[in-house]
Amino acid sequence: MASPSTPAPPRAGRREWSALAVLVLVVMLLAVDGTVLHLAVPSLTADISPSATQLLWIGDIYSFVLAGLLITMGNVADRIGRKRLLLIGSATFGIASAIAAFSPNPEILIATRALLGIAGATLMPSTLSIVRAMFADAKQRTTAIAIWSAGAMAGAAVGPLVGGVLLEHFWWGSVFLINLPIMALVLIAGPILIPESHGDTSQRVDLVSSVLSIVAIVPVVYAVKHWVGSGWDLSVPIFALAGVAFGAIFVRRQLRLTHPLLDISLFRVPAFAGTVAANGLAIFAFVGLLYFFSQYLQLVRGYGPLQAGSAELPTTLASMVVVVFVGALGARLGAGRAIALGLAVGAVGLVGMGLTTFRPSYLGLGIALVVVGLGIGVTMTLSTDAVVSAVPEQRAGAASAISETAYELGVALGIAVLGSIHLAMYRSHLDLPSGTDPSDAATAEASLAVTVGTVTDPVVVDHARTAFASAVQTTSYVAAALLFVAAVVAWRVIPSPRNVTVVDHGAH
Repeated sequence: MASPSTPAPPRAGRREWSALAVLVLVVMLLAVDGTVLHLAVPSLTADISPSATQLLWIGDIYSFVLAGLLITMGNVADRIGRKRLLLIGSATFGIASAIAAFSPNPEILIATRALLGIAGATLMPSTLSIVRAMFADAKQRTTAIAIWSAGAMAGAAVGPLVGGVLLEHFWWGSVFLINLPIMALVLIAGPILIPESHGDTSQRVDLVSSVLSIVAIVPVVYAVKHWVGSGWDLSVPIFALAGVAFGAIFVRRQLRLTHPLLDISLFRVPAFAGTVAANGLAIFAFVGLLYFFSQYLQLVRGYGPLQAGSAELPTTLASMVVVVFVGALGARLGAGRAIALGLAVGAVGLVGMGLTTFRPSYLGLGIALVVVGLGIGVTMTLSTDAVVSAVPEQRAGAASAISETAYELGVALGIAVLGSIHLAMYRSHLDLPSGTDPSDAATAEASLAVTVGTVTDPVVVDHARTAFASAVQTTSYVAAALLFVAAVVAWRVIPSPRNVTVVDHGAH
């Protein structure tokens, strides 16, 4: 409670709430961009014929680049202005989307996805930092952050439907073109509505730290992908050790710098460290599974893109509905226990997905998806609040950058690691009959999407579909185990005070 002598912070008005709507549009767009691509994989594969490894890179290079640059761009935003960087990023994102839509081959698509990652890195930290700067009143800020979180969930919900409609009527590149009108709206409304804000403009961005953060992340992920995709060779331990070594150098440098790129000392706050770890694990499990779940719906169950998008909708709708009761849940249990409960519920849903993978009816799978959505929705909404409130206000920008980096790393590593595990499980379950044509066998070994599109032998296609479904089932259980681990971490590490901020969150 503030003392009587402390003046109340200014309350936000119509302009600030209108500006929030623009920022939520940006967050929604980033979420849409993540989910629509999953639906486009089968038609994309049929058109430009990427290899299985290229397909993984198309999916996750966006997140690798974004995660590597988030903290750097957060620092750049503090120096040159968050609004300015947001508008630069919006223009770049629009241009890159147009190029991606008309990519003639996998190499150009991977390159433009990397450019989208650079642009995305300018957008993500800017939005949450601007929200904090615009809403000085604690109650209004909590409500604004809840709306910001719901925007990301709404984007995930709208993505599969919009993507499904587009893919039913147009080519796969149309999923990138939906970015253009939204970016145009941001570029028109942003300069009018969004106030400019800065962090500490005296701090220089440490380029050495920026490079170290990237070369710590990418080699480790490459090692995992190469190991599962191509088998163990000398490059696997070399790249993995290089990434770990650069990561250690990065951490040492941050601890020595007066103005570090990444404030490592924040991890000494148990609430902060626990929330970031639990949140990263949750996203790792959730997004990693969803990446090939869309392919499962289309290639194994035979759904069209629109039907597959509709089939995924229960998860994201359920994750939006939790905003109604999540404040009361947090008030009753405290943040740590409520986040742990959300993670555990999400894990139960993932087990349900595994159990219903081979059931012909959609009903059981739909119920499991609702349970997953409820769990992840509770976790995402409360953990965003917990990260922001776990550190002093003057360090909230650094906390936001770390939180968003953990989120994007979870997305990137989830697709890479769980995607690689799924590919390994698919190949181990692929039991083709003797006498199968060698070229058909090689195609089936590489990718189910290519097999369904090109192999004429129905026996090979049927075996490949069964192997893919078995791999989805196994990976669902792996993802569920990870969420249970995250739940234990959250329960033990994140404090659970029953504070008034969370009550206000739920009431409004």
